[in-house]
Amino acid sequence: MELIKPDTQIDFVGKMRIAFTVSLIAIAVSIASLVVHGGPNWGIDFAGGTVVQVKFTGGVDIDKIRSTLEGIHLEGITIQQFGAKTDYEYLIRTAESTEDLKGLSGRVEDALQAAFGKGAFEVRRVEVVGAKVGKDLTQKGILAVVFSWIAMLAYIAWRFEFRFAVGGILALVHDTIITIGVFSLLNKEFSLVIVAALLTIIGYSINDTIVIYDRIRENRKKNVRQDLGQLINASINQTLSRTILTVLTVVIVLAAILLFGGAVMFDFAFAILVGIVVGTYSSIFIASPFVLAWERVIPSKRKRK
Repeated sequence: MELIKPDTQIDFVGKMRIAFTVSLIAIAVSIASLVVHGGPNWGIDFAGGTVVQVKFTGGVDIDKIRSTLEGIHLEGITIQQFGAKTDYEYLIRTAESTEDLKGLSGRVEDALQAAFGKGAFEVRRVEVVGAKVGKDLTQKGILAVVFSWIAMLAYIAWRFEFRFAVGGILALVHDTIITIGVFSLLNKEFSLVIVAALLTIIGYSINDTIVIYDRIRENRKKNVRQDLGQLINASINQTLSRTILTVLTVVIVLAAILLFGGAVMFDFAFAILVGIVVGTYSSIFIASPFVLAWERVIPSKRKRK
């Protein structure tokens, strides 16, 4: 099945400067958002502390929940609605961490009962992560992403050329920063689940890029004298139908998860959706055109000959 004919001639390379400018602006906005917010909105996995998930039988005022819990002297309380607005479910986070989960849960339950009455709510889960564990998970999460970049760089440099590898890794860094930036702009929680989503995005994006790189290599063997810009354009156009079909199938699955997966899966699916869109864009407008930009600055041996 071909949505777009292989002989389509869309000038992707001609939009290279515009694409680079748009990407730089998006990256700058993402970094600025992270600076303004003091980094990502770290979840309990990284920040440490305790999270209590409470579901009420009816609508409640968040300010009343906060004032009630401040009365039991919980440290650094933040309250966020969880799931749909009609679920009346809330995540209560506190910087306080303790091994006595039942004791902490009991304190929260007693305070809420006094304010809202017995049977007005249900404590659904209580989780605690120590500060040391959170710091360790943060370091390992960052290392997992960085090591994935390094491994991809080595693989692409071995399979293609170093300039292709650099283009591919820049696209991955581009995808990662913008995805994190979107979460920062929306003030969404950054947890281990999102790290897993980032690694998934990296795998998807580099696969999309390698498909285009493979076609570039094949076309270069067929026509050695063809201008590199024309060759890259032709290769992207020839793989465009495959790229669109792949994206559509993934988006359909993600849409199903977003609609029916519940609040627990929502952020994971949303992160992958953002990454898929940004990754497809970077494979077309960043990774491959960068090879041409490199060629113009540092011509290959073949061109010099």
